[in-house]
Amino acid sequence: MSFFDSANVINQQVKASILSEKNIQLFVKREDAIHSDISGNKYRKLKYNLKAAKDEGFTKIITFGGAFSNHILATAVAGNLAGLQTVGIIRGEELGENIKETLSLNPTLKNAYDGGMKFEFISRKDYREKMNSVFLEKLAKKHGAFYLLPEGGTNKLAVKGCEEILTEQDTEFDYICCCVGTGGTLAGIINSAKNHQKVLGFPALKGDFLREEISGFVENSAQWNLITDYHFGGYAKYTEELIRFINDFKRETSIPLDPIYTGKMMFGVFDMIKKNQFPESTKILAVHTGGLQGIEGFNEVLKKKKTGLKVV
Repeated sequence: MSFFDSANVINQQVKASILSEKNIQLFVKREDAIHSDISGNKYRKLKYNLKAAKDEGFTKIITFGGAFSNHILATAVAGNLAGLQTVGIIRGEELGENIKETLSLNPTLKNAYDGGMKFEFISRKDYREKMNSVFLEKLAKKHGAFYLLPEGGTNKLAVKGCEEILTEQDTEFDYICCCVGTGGTLAGIINSAKNHQKVLGFPALKGDFLREEISGFVENSAQWNLITDYHFGGYAKYTEELIRFINDFKRETSIPLDPIYTGKMMFGVFDMIKKNQFPESTKILAVHTGGLQGIEGFNEVLKKKKTGLKVV
């Protein structure tokens, strides 16, 4: 478990004319630099879960995800490093019909497979029942005793790990911004934020339904809010404007963003700055939660659609 003993993360300042114009300082917490496959919030979420699995005597972890899930890949690689077997229950039974073809077309699943993960592909109907007790009993009969990790990895131990994202050096910031998938990372950040700080979450999904789920993990009175205007149509949805923003941002800052999570968050931060939604002299910290491995698969989708777009 030595891999999880420490994580050296820097805060990189972003330089842009709009920031100077509005007298705002923006920094990016480079959690993406922790590890190529176990980066950002996945490192944080897995840290205490893998420790618990080992401490409780489990040798196998079962978790869930879609075909391009960052969580699936991170669990496979981290589990291998920790000496644990991993099983991924993957949404989409058609993906299992020709596993060789699936792996050749899907770099996320290929890398997870190479990391030692075994797959079980199930229908979308069955996938919706994945946390049902009857379904879990069937898994136990088939796979034996296992440590259960929910889809996306969010549980109390994951939130505990995410509480370590902010450090003492981050108390100087007025706003902490983070993209939101299942809400565990944001909850951890809220719990460790100081009273003078405001925490803003940028969901990749449509709607405000995550607020209640996040609230269930929050133990701090810090001010927080969900900014629901930058999902670009929902999970994995995008526009040409978003792709161009991501590419321009990387060219100008050398910081890569993914089009599912961090790209949408950063687009939202800049748009809010342009619209004067942050006070003058504000210091903003945007947390880069990783997920960059998904870019390759996303570009394959763009290529198939013949859009002429590509995330660089």
